[in-house]
Amino acid sequence: QVQLVESGGGLVQAGGSLSLSCAASGRTFSIYAMGWFRQAPGKAREFVAVITWSSGSTYYADSVKGRFTISRDNAGNTVYLQMSSLKPEDTAVYYCAADRDNRLTTISQRYDYWGQGTQVTVSS
Repeated sequence: QVQLVESGGGLVQAGGSLSLSCAASGRTFSIYAMGWFRQAPGKAREFVAVITWSSGSTYYADSVKGRFTISRDNAGNTVYLQMSSLKPEDTAVYYCAADRDNRLTTISQRYDYWGQGTQVTVSS
């Protein structure tokens, strides 16, 4: 079993920056890829970014490309999402997720473990 805990959410003005963290614990040896998703009120959960645990390959949603950066600290079992040039439409609950099969996948159903989410609110 793997536990994921997100932190770092909050309120920020448009154009500002925010950094999210996701700490993994438990059977972390089985974690291969880590993804970030978000869900705005009344909308479906959407993919944001993913990073593989071994090679560090990354992939981003077009809506955040160039503004968000995903990174990881293998020794600390932590994944980060650095968000800059934030827009009001980035407002959502952000979730991290773990995929045991080390895939650069955007499909939420392929992730095995999920955190509880952290709220990000961007004011205009």
